[in-house]
Amino acid sequence: MKVKFSWFVIVLFAMICQIGFTQNSIKGRVTDKTKNEALSFVNVYLPEQNKGTITEKNGEFVLTNLPKGELKIQFSYVGYKTIIRTIFTANMETILNIEMETAILQAEEVVVSGGTHSTQHENAIKIDLIKSKDIASIGTPTFIEAVANVPGVDMIAKGTGVAKPVIRGLSMTNILMLNNGVKMENFQFSENHPFIVDEFGIDRIEIIKGPASLLYGSDAVGGVINVIKEKPAPIGNILGDYNMQYHSNTQGVVSNLGIKGSSENYFWGLRGGAKSHTDYKDGNGDYVPNTRFNEYSFKANVGINKSFGLFRLYYDYNQPKLGMCVGDAVPLTTENGRKNKLWYQDLTNHIISTRNTLFLGKYKIDLNAAYQMNNRRLQTDVNKPSFEMVDMDLNTFSYEVKIFLPSTANSEYILGLQGANKTNRNNEAPNHVLPDADVNDFSVFGLVQHTFFKKLKAQAGIRYDYRSISTEAETNKEAVNTDYGNVSASLGTIYEVNKNILLRTNFASAYRTPNIAELTQNGMHGARYEQGNPELKTQRSYEVDLSTHFHSKYVMVDISGFYHSINDYIFIVLTDDTIASGDMIYRYSQTNSEIYGSELAIDVLLFDWLNFKTSYAYLIGKQDDGSNLPFIPQNKLRFELKFQNQKLAFLKNTFFKAGGLFAAKQNNPAMFETKTESYFLLEAGIGTDIKWANQIVSLSVQVNNLLKETYIDHLSTLKEMNYYNIGRNISVNLKIPFGIK
Repeated sequence: MKVKFSWFVIVLFAMICQIGFTQNSIKGRVTDKTKNEALSFVNVYLPEQNKGTITEKNGEFVLTNLPKGELKIQFSYVGYKTIIRTIFTANMETILNIEMETAILQAEEVVVSGGTHSTQHENAIKIDLIKSKDIASIGTPTFIEAVANVPGVDMIAKGTGVAKPVIRGLSMTNILMLNNGVKMENFQFSENHPFIVDEFGIDRIEIIKGPASLLYGSDAVGGVINVIKEKPAPIGNILGDYNMQYHSNTQGVVSNLGIKGSSENYFWGLRGGAKSHTDYKDGNGDYVPNTRFNEYSFKANVGINKSFGLFRLYYDYNQPKLGMCVGDAVPLTTENGRKNKLWYQDLTNHIISTRNTLFLGKYKIDLNAAYQMNNRRLQTDVNKPSFEMVDMDLNTFSYEVKIFLPSTANSEYILGLQGANKTNRNNEAPNHVLPDADVNDFSVFGLVQHTFFKKLKAQAGIRYDYRSISTEAETNKEAVNTDYGNVSASLGTIYEVNKNILLRTNFASAYRTPNIAELTQNGMHGARYEQGNPELKTQRSYEVDLSTHFHSKYVMVDISGFYHSINDYIFIVLTDDTIASGDMIYRYSQTNSEIYGSELAIDVLLFDWLNFKTSYAYLIGKQDDGSNLPFIPQNKLRFELKFQNQKLAFLKNTFFKAGGLFAAKQNNPAMFETKTESYFLLEAGIGTDIKWANQIVSLSVQVNNLLKETYIDHLSTLKEMNYYNIGRNISVNLKIPFGIK
């Protein structure tokens, strides 16, 4: 009898707890502020809970099973200003009615790369956004080219398939690429080694320009690019979409298919995609040999969403094959083709990651872990018995714990620790670009945010990183066994002058340790002989960043200036030394340097149907002796005029745009670079949503390099081979969404 009574008490207690958990809910109605009409199909999303719904025909919505405490909720709808509210739940039903205003210019969104889920206007660190729909409309073969449209961001490229981001003149292991918060480990020490991540199934890309080491570690002294996965389906829905692109220049076919579903407590998603491009053609119509590339990818995720926690599991698979336009490949490439046959990177990347959040009263804890399996092969000629020159495995286990301490209306406190274990192993291939090595990282950090008299918010933090590097000795490489430890710190403020003007200041000190390649390399890498330096010291940087943001109903303006001083900056230079074959030696070196510049972005709504955007990026990179730093991009001016109409006959969200890019002369080349002439590119695009029966189809056409300009960008690694960049490219984009409720 006692046993039965005990079980009864336990079950009753569990039911009471469950009822308590599920009592927290938000309900309300969304209307047009001017017309006072209900808005249906508005996206209502809780970013911290990764949970959302859409409004019904009467504009009403309900979200249940929510945790106690402070929640951010976002309302978004095409043609309307995004609205973000902060509310507090405490075992009760919260009523929230929203009036939305029509707007073409979007002033802010919720972002996560600054450490918390907050709006862009609440962040002391400025975070730029590119949404997934904008990537498709830019019409480039790779999404890195789309990222390079952001002022202050550029790319180092070997054709269309091999591209590496540059943020304010820094690249390689000075910046981090994150796949949904997971640090990508893809041998990123070289300009010819791209990050293995694609644009399929993403919601947006967030970009931090400048030191972000406080939150992400010693490899983020130049900035962070965070690729954020798409949101789950609204509760009670199964949604999907098919996307297809065709690129005329490369005869490129890009497609991906995804499907996702969500119930009150569970969500899931699947997506697969493929890319296939031939060698690209320049402005003269001549193809550039062996710049073809192909890629396959698959993604899956499942999750559980409860009032006490959010638990997510992700799997990502990418297999790109990237043609390399190098000297040995040129005479062997006799025709423009699609299949990779010689001198190509054969890459495979798997990521298994789990991202979890526990809501424990006034505390919140993030528990994240990931395991990456990366294989890199360099294939030379399939007609030879042994054509693998490089075959390396890089396996990485990483983990992160962040504790959000009880906050007040004005203060937030975060404590965290991060760590990683990386193992690099060579297989049977003869060329060991890197030796067998082990790298262990561990770090702790603290971050505090405080709001003073509502208008001034400050963010300050400190971090300590420890890194251990151990490598095996080889015939021409000495063993390295060394430890590094150092402190990073930052202080940022954001001041709201009035409802339209924001002022930001950031002061940061960060550091970066030398990587394995910089310490140990001694041999041919691609088409050149590279030599490391085991005596390299830690690279220390200091940056000050000042920016102003103005927004109104019709105008947005961003102005920023920065100064970045780098002690013992590590880079590779061409020396006067040669090896026995006569090849020149490129050696890693370091010197004190400075990078400074400014960026301007203007977005103006001339009429309800006409929008004008322009941006300009200016950059200088110098060594202490007055010589120039490598990989400093040309100063670039971009502009775009866009006609848009929410409804035009049977068409919706119709647009037509025309714009261009002017790149100024680069008269400040580094020691092994040459000057680069200016160039101008013209582009145009048109697109619309078509309703066919009950099906919406999105269709757009984009033309880049409309005038078939023959040009070479300063950061093209094909410049030394006298190959021009891509000529005219017409891309056709098709998206077919589908779903059931």
